[in-house]
Amino acid sequence: MVTFFLERTAPLPLDEAWRRLTAWHRHGDAVPLTRVTVVTPPPTRPGTVVVARTGIGPLAFDDRMEVTVWQPPGEGSPGLCRLDKRGRLVRGWAEIEVRPGPGGRTRVLWREELRVRPLPGLFDGLLARSGRYVFGRTVNRLLRQP
Repeated sequence: MVTFFLERTAPLPLDEAWRRLTAWHRHGDAVPLTRVTVVTPPPTRPGTVVVARTGIGPLAFDDRMEVTVWQPPGEGSPGLCRLDKRGRLVRGWAEIEVRPGPGGRTRVLWREELRVRPLPGLFDGLLARSGRYVFGRTVNRLLRQP
């Protein structure tokens, strides 16, 4: 199991950063070889189930997540979303937080605990570096593209 943290600032209002980061289908566009589907009907709320399928053919796996916290940002107040990962292969959680940042910018905090079965602890360092890299690129891309 690994835990990693990302922090970004974006020249966006809170609600726009939130919209970009929680438009689940856009995550599939930002991560190579990944397709994201929302299993439950909109709008997003606690209980919403999102599945990210990554890979090709028989080498693909599902990262099944359930939204357990859904607090969109208000008038200048932060927003927080927590997804609990409930797949057979991928477990853990991810939190996406948006809060007011310096100079009218938005500060984005992404925290994630990730367990991939059956990887032994020997691979934790590689998994943490890979997670920071992949999710860092994903957050950057989501924040840049309207």
